[in-house]
Amino acid sequence: MSRDFIDRKRGFPKILNLGPPLPFRDGEGGGLLCYNMPVFFEKLKILKENRLFREIKDRTSPQGPKVKFGDREYLNFSSNDYLGLANHPYIIDKAKKALDDYGYGSAASRLLGGGSILHKELEDKIAKFKDTEAALIFNSGYAANTGIIPAMGGEDDAIFSDELNHASIIDGCRLSRAKTLIYRHKDLSHLKDLIRKEDAKRKIVITDTVFSMNGDITPLRGIYDLCLTLNSELPTPNSVLLYIDDAHGTGVLGKGKGALSHFNIRPEHWIIQMGTFSKALGSFGAFVTGSRDIIEWILNTARSFIFSTALPSCVMAASIAALELIENDSELIKRLWANRDRVADCIKEIGYDIMESGTPIIPIKTETVENTLRVSKYLYEEKGIFAPAIRPPTVKESRIRITVTAAHTDEDIERLIEALKEVKWQRVFS
Repeated sequence: MSRDFIDRKRGFPKILNLGPPLPFRDGEGGGLLCYNMPVFFEKLKILKENRLFREIKDRTSPQGPKVKFGDREYLNFSSNDYLGLANHPYIIDKAKKALDDYGYGSAASRLLGGGSILHKELEDKIAKFKDTEAALIFNSGYAANTGIIPAMGGEDDAIFSDELNHASIIDGCRLSRAKTLIYRHKDLSHLKDLIRKEDAKRKIVITDTVFSMNGDITPLRGIYDLCLTLNSELPTPNSVLLYIDDAHGTGVLGKGKGALSHFNIRPEHWIIQMGTFSKALGSFGAFVTGSRDIIEWILNTARSFIFSTALPSCVMAASIAALELIENDSELIKRLWANRDRVADCIKEIGYDIMESGTPIIPIKTETVENTLRVSKYLYEEKGIFAPAIRPPTVKESRIRITVTAAHTDEDIERLIEALKEVKWQRVFS
């Protein structure tokens, strides 16, 4: 693949920058202006030629450490179900009861009575779990970031965003109309220089806590200390906000409570925590927690919240049950980390580069798109292991993304390690 094929500024294949549609005149429409759609076929053709075309693969089984595609069972090292709760019987029972009590559909947004008392119960529970004053539920992590960030930042403000932040953060920054400055990945010195040089009414530092494709952890203590210092120096109190996306940290870091707890950081009034219920908690939806005035502002201004139908009550019940399990069973998280450390150590011993992974997300660097596809296909077809290829535009450097869960057994892990050894021995990739 050509080095110039990737748009480095946007992180997308250049071929996806479609440009304006091609006009032509409809001969029967009396001069009606129409658009020439074959342009998409040409662009899809180029995606396929560059091995970047994607297809959906749907399960025929519940989510878990083993899943079925069609009639064949595969060992699953692809999901974000870190604690193995997606198919937990306690969560299923609570969701079923909520279906009986509240029905399924919500039929309206929260502001129009679409929520039930379970929505408020979950908000109170996640606020307490995160040690904050208040919380608000969103329909997904993507909806949260694309709604909250524009609500917090405007034309007079400046956002400072890590270069490897999630696509939803990138889109949220674009929608905010704030000036967005990108700092080098986890580079505190660069972040400090950018903040010091920028004159803005409000400054917002935004970072993932766990980067979903690299598996590394942001230097949150250093970012917190920088924001704390700036807030003490500036004439306007709390004029620097810290917004963390804890989607892959909640339920994983800090004994489950997330990145702030992991770094022993108090949730200050100027810190906004976003997270999801759809990964370690095995449910669906997202949340934001923080001071009461910030949450009330988001409730009144975040368009993705205001204009979305509320999640079903059974989803709220499932998330409540998941939080109860995490709070009452510390062995879940201990098992997750024991499995993670074993897999990471073994993969490194084989000779793979796992980049800077420090979490259950373990990337295996494969150098090229062709290598990545070859390894993923070998694992899937020959070894019955589901570990999809991660390629541009999702990442700049192709890789196999291994995710380890608490539900994986010793036998599952041994099977993965033996398969990865064979990949090396048989030189499946160059």
